[in-house]
Amino acid sequence: MALTRKQKEEILDAVKERFQEQKSVVFTDFTGISVAQSSDLKRKLKETNTEYKVVKKNLLAKAIEDLKIEGVDAKSFTGSMGVAFSYDEPAAPAKIIYDFSKQEGIGEFKILGGILDGIAISAGQVQALAKLPSKDQLRANLLAQMNAPISGFVNVLAGNIKNLIYALNAIKEKKA
Repeated sequence: MALTRKQKEEILDAVKERFQEQKSVVFTDFTGISVAQSSDLKRKLKETNTEYKVVKKNLLAKAIEDLKIEGVDAKSFTGSMGVAFSYDEPAAPAKIIYDFSKQEGIGEFKILGGILDGIAISAGQVQALAKLPSKDQLRANLLAQMNAPISGFVNVLAGNIKNLIYALNAIKEKKA
């Protein structure tokens, strides 16, 4: 059933609102995936405060044109369009969608491109973003690097005490 003009305007307004609230966007072609796989993807994305929507290409193109987002030509996209809008972690949808696209039996599901901080990025850049460590991993690495000198210092101090104990035990055994 065809959408009425009013329904299209409501969808267009909703898409524009999502574009204005997002931290990152990933465009996908979800051709060939099952409903169960799509539901699984949406569930995983929802856990990271990311919304995955199926949007008609012409409405997506109109929203991008109205918001003057440079570098994205939605009319050139092929297949069935899915758009992931992230509201918290910019890299989260890229990671989840990239991992999802690497699963067996996904069909022709692929990443078409995205938007990060208002700048259009290619499919390759979305994949590179997906391969970056998460904020939590980066924080853990930073803490480990900050603790390394302290841990080393404690080990050096403990080593001297251990060596003293070994020397005293050797003297005790020699006298006994």
